[in-house]
Amino acid sequence: MEGLKLNRESLSKQGEKIINDFTRMLETEEDLKSKTIREYRGDLKHFIAWFEDEQASEEIIPFRIEDVATPTIIRYRDVMQKEMKLKPATINRRLITLKRFFEWAAAQDLISRDPSKPVKLVPEEKTSPRQMTEREEAALIAAVEHNGSIRDQTIITLMLHTGLRTMEICDLTPDDVVIGKRSGQVIVRSGKRSKQREVPLNITCRVMLEKYLAQLPQGSTYLFPSEKTGNRLTERALRHLIQKYMKLARLEGLSAHDLRHRFGYVMAENTPLHRLAQIMGHDSLDTTMIYVKATQADLQKEVEKIAWQ
Repeated sequence: MEGLKLNRESLSKQGEKIINDFTRMLETEEDLKSKTIREYRGDLKHFIAWFEDEQASEEIIPFRIEDVATPTIIRYRDVMQKEMKLKPATINRRLITLKRFFEWAAAQDLISRDPSKPVKLVPEEKTSPRQMTEREEAALIAAVEHNGSIRDQTIITLMLHTGLRTMEICDLTPDDVVIGKRSGQVIVRSGKRSKQREVPLNITCRVMLEKYLAQLPQGSTYLFPSEKTGNRLTERALRHLIQKYMKLARLEGLSAHDLRHRFGYVMAENTPLHRLAQIMGHDSLDTTMIYVKATQADLQKEVEKIAWQ
């Protein structure tokens, strides 16, 4: 197991049994993928192996769930961080597994109280996403204008000027678009956690959408139906579509989600964060903050300003 050297070849029978009991519950009561269940099992095995290794002297002391206290889990967290040198994401995944495990154990009356509740996760520094440059945006637009249908042109224009997620684009219906003489909006009904919001449309979007809607067949269920089936365009198909134009524009290292990031970065230059969060459908300003944090390249430019060479 990663970062862990054991003095024994295997876990105690008690340790194996509790892992099997917990795994059996996940398989029968939770709608989880087999890969997720394997990760739960591996994380719990890692903790129990560490616990039994910590307790061991000349005699093996088998794992007993009631012997685990809050300071035990805090020490495990510190060992993973300081001695095993694991990444915060890995540490937090294992802590979340333990929280799920001890919550189950308390519900089964295997323990009187959950020792994992007070344990905090390790802070993870949010890094700013890759920024699409003005030149890259222009190249992408040129590629779709020269090679794409009016539907594809409208999709990419809308994503760049509204910051909608791929799922939100795919779920739009013609009735979700409201265009007036000097304003417009698109109603997003499938945001994260089913939150509905209204996103304003600038003149670029309004002109493009009016042109597109004029040729969209009447009675179309979706704003951007699949050209093959006429049904809902899937997120996978949308990502593939955008990658096609990325390749035509000779752009590398960018994805469909980077169109949303491009919108966020451009808007953050002049838009108050609370308004941008509302437009983008963020639950927390911490998420919106990634668009105002300096990138590593930005920081490099700043320190180069005082270089002697």
